[in-house]
Amino acid sequence: MSQLESSLDTNSDAYQSNVEFMTNYIEKVRIVERNIRASEERYRERAEKKGKLLPRERLAHLLDRGAPFLELSSIAGLGMNGDKDGSLAGGNLIVGIGYVKGRRILAMVWNYAIKGGTITSVTTRKNLRLQEIAFSTRLPLVCLSESGGGNLAGDGDPDPWHVHGFLDGGRVYCQQAELSAAGIPQITVAHGNATAGGAYQVALSDYVVLVRGQTHLFLAGPPLLKAATGEEAEHEVLGGAEMHATISQTGEYLAENDADGIRVARDIVAQFPPAAGPQLTPDRAAVAPLYPAAELRGIVSEDKRIPYDMREVIARVFDGSEFFEFEPANDQHTVCGHAHIGGWRCGIMTNNGPITPQGAKKASQFLQLCDQTKTPMIFLQNTTGFLVGVEAEQAGQVKHGSKMIQAVANFRPTKITIIVGNAYGAGNYAMCSKSLKPEFVFSWPTARQAVMGGAQAAGVMRVVAEDRARATGQEIPEAQRQAMAEGAEKLIASMELSSESMFCSSRMMDDGIIDPADTRQVLIFTLETCLETTLRGTQPNTFGVARF
Repeated sequence: MSQLESSLDTNSDAYQSNVEFMTNYIEKVRIVERNIRASEERYRERAEKKGKLLPRERLAHLLDRGAPFLELSSIAGLGMNGDKDGSLAGGNLIVGIGYVKGRRILAMVWNYAIKGGTITSVTTRKNLRLQEIAFSTRLPLVCLSESGGGNLAGDGDPDPWHVHGFLDGGRVYCQQAELSAAGIPQITVAHGNATAGGAYQVALSDYVVLVRGQTHLFLAGPPLLKAATGEEAEHEVLGGAEMHATISQTGEYLAENDADGIRVARDIVAQFPPAAGPQLTPDRAAVAPLYPAAELRGIVSEDKRIPYDMREVIARVFDGSEFFEFEPANDQHTVCGHAHIGGWRCGIMTNNGPITPQGAKKASQFLQLCDQTKTPMIFLQNTTGFLVGVEAEQAGQVKHGSKMIQAVANFRPTKITIIVGNAYGAGNYAMCSKSLKPEFVFSWPTARQAVMGGAQAAGVMRVVAEDRARATGQEIPEAQRQAMAEGAEKLIASMELSSESMFCSSRMMDDGIIDPADTRQVLIFTLETCLETTLRGTQPNTFGVARF
C-alpha cells in the first residue's frame, strides 16, 4: 500500500471558510438536539411528582457507564407534525447502539415527555428502521416503553392515519414476531401507558418487565371500555402491573419503580451469550491516519460546484493514510481501492466526478472482487450522477450503470455509506444510498440528495417548454419567458432546500448527520457492530418465543 500525500492548504481562505461552514452547520444540528432535550426537561416536575425518571435518565440507567452510545436519527421529524424549531423533533423516540453488561445492544426509549410519547408517522418509520438494523446486525433490542398511543390529532395533517401509516404500524408488529423467530431477543420495560397498539408492542416482546403502580397495559382503557361496552373498571384492575404479573401473566418480571425495572432489564441481558466483541480479531494493528481528523472540516466547500479530491478525505479517515488504489489509470472520476480502518480490511468506493461507463465497469469489478474475499465496503458519496450524452450512451452507460447498481444491491459483505457531498440521481443509488440497503448511512453537513441539482431541473423545464413551442411553430411570448424565469428561480430554491442535509436527515434518508471529524470513529464503531453479527450466540426457531 502507498501512503497518500496531502496537498490541502490549511492556511488558505478557502479552507478556513469551509471549516466555518462545517462548524456552524453542526451547531445547527446540536441546537435542534438541545431543543428536544429542553422540551423533555420541561416535563421534569411532573415526572418527579409521579416518581418517574425522564426518558434520557432511563437511557442513562440502562447503558453501561462510560461506554459509547451512538444515537441514530436524532433530528427525524424536524419541521414535521407541528414542529417549528426542533423542540418536538425526534419522532418521540430515542434510539441508538450502546452497551449493556458489556454486550452491544439496540436501545429504544419512548420519549413520553414530548406529547406523551404519542405515535406519528415519524415514530413508526424510526421504529421500522431500528428493526431493520436489528435484522442485519442481530443485536438484541431493549425497549423502555411508555406511550400515549397513536396521535389522532395529526398536528395539522388532514389524514394522519392514511393507509400507508396504518400498514406501517402493522409492519412493526409483524417484524417484532419475525425478530423473535430469527433469534433476536427483545426486552421491553413497560414504564407506563401501553394502550391498544402499544399493548401489542409490549406483549410481542420476548421479555416483559412491569412496573408496580405505573404499568397500564390494555387494549381499551377505562373510558373507551365504558363507551364501547358500558363496563366500568379501574386502571389497576383492568390492566395494572400486578394484575398482568399474577393473573393474565403478560409479564415475567414485576419491578418496584423505573430504576428497578431497568435493573431487571440489565440483568436479563446479562443472561445472554457473552459479548461478541472480544471474539473478534482485527486483520492487523490499528494505525492512526497521518493527518488530523479535524482537517476533514476544511476539505469540502458549501458551494457544491467547487471540486475537491476525495483522497484528501481518505487520508484523514483510514489507517496510516494508506490506500491501495484499484485501476488508478482507468477513469479518474470513480475511485476504488483497498484500505484498513481500526485494523479491519475494507474496500473504498468514492467519486471525484460523475460516474462514466468506464467508472461503472471498474466499480462493478471491484465490488465483485471484494465480495469474493468478504471485504466490507465503505462508500464515500460525492457524485452528480451518471454521465449523460451521446458518447456516454453509445458506450453503454445504461447497461454499465445497471450492472453497477446490481453489484451494489447484491454485495454480501457489510456496506456502510457516508454521504460527503453531492449524491444525485441514479448515482445516489449506485453509490449505495439508503435505497440500496447499506447497514448504515450517515451524512456530512455538505451532503446533497436529490434526483438532480436545482439548476439542472430548471434547465430541463426550460428546454421542454422551448421544444414544445418549436414543435408547434410558435414563439414563446416575453411575458411567458419572464414567468418561466421566475418559476425557475422558485424551483431552484425549492430543490436546494429539499436536498440539503438537515432536510433529508429529518426525513430519515440517512441514520444521522455527523461531524466530519467523527467519521473515523463512527465507521469503526458501526463496522465492528456488523462484524460481530455472526458471533451473537443466539439462534432462530420457527414461530418466535410464545407467552403461554
